[in-house]
Amino acid sequence: MVIFNSVKEIQEAVAAYKTSSKTIGFVPTMGALHEGHLSLIKRCKSENDICIVSIFVNPTQFNNKQDLATYPRDLGKDAKLLESVDCDIIFAPTEQEIYNDNELAGTFSFSFNGLDEVMEGKFRPGHFNGVVQIVSKLFSIVTPSKAYFGEKDFQQVAIIKHMVKELKYPVEIIPCPILREGSGLALSSRNTLLTSEEKKKAITISKVLNECRNFVARMSPEELTQWVVNEINKVDILQVEYFEIVDGNSLQKITNWSDSEYVVGCITVYCGKIRLIDNIRLKG
Repeated sequence: MVIFNSVKEIQEAVAAYKTSSKTIGFVPTMGALHEGHLSLIKRCKSENDICIVSIFVNPTQFNNKQDLATYPRDLGKDAKLLESVDCDIIFAPTEQEIYNDNELAGTFSFSFNGLDEVMEGKFRPGHFNGVVQIVSKLFSIVTPSKAYFGEKDFQQVAIIKHMVKELKYPVEIIPCPILREGSGLALSSRNTLLTSEEKKKAITISKVLNECRNFVARMSPEELTQWVVNEINKVDILQVEYFEIVDGNSLQKITNWSDSEYVVGCITVYCGKIRLIDNIRLKG
């Protein structure tokens, strides 16, 4: 395994692999790796000749500067984990290698077709502009044939698929199932910021999401939404920011179960000061 910090190095390596007809799989990350990431990398390894993982905490997708400052970073630890699953290349550039001053100061513009106006986009203005900005840059640098993303970030996957279609990138987006701790809590880099007591209470999120599937036949989407919010908010340190039941492709709210054949419930909850996201397929 090798670590490259410059665009020139990674592009030269990719060009050499492609000359030898090697297929390139890519897993973009912001580091603080856990088993969820490793499951993406294992799948990438199984489906491609070469697996490249980027580690880059992207400043343009943080609308909260404190969140950016406290985001966990440990390249040495991440590199050991990646070596354990036979990753071929780590691409770990600096901000200056990726962005010029104008890009860091300005706002990236992209037509989202409304995908950015709901859920995460509503509560984190500009977040998905930054996501599309960095992923499009990384795709242009790495030029993979396949790229792997976790379905925990459900809205992000939908937006990246849209971006690939709009910008005509020759890359196949591979969504991968959510990996969970034994307790049911969705694996996340942010889990490391939870105290042991917060972690115990955060388990309520996945428990309520699983239980809510039992009421799909008996409640309307609106009634089920209110039930989920009420159940989670009963826990003293949990506060639901949103729970929305949406079409899995358009991300638009449904009002009747017959509105869509593919329905997903997406949630964001504050556990103390830590913001946790999760989702569950309710139909399709």
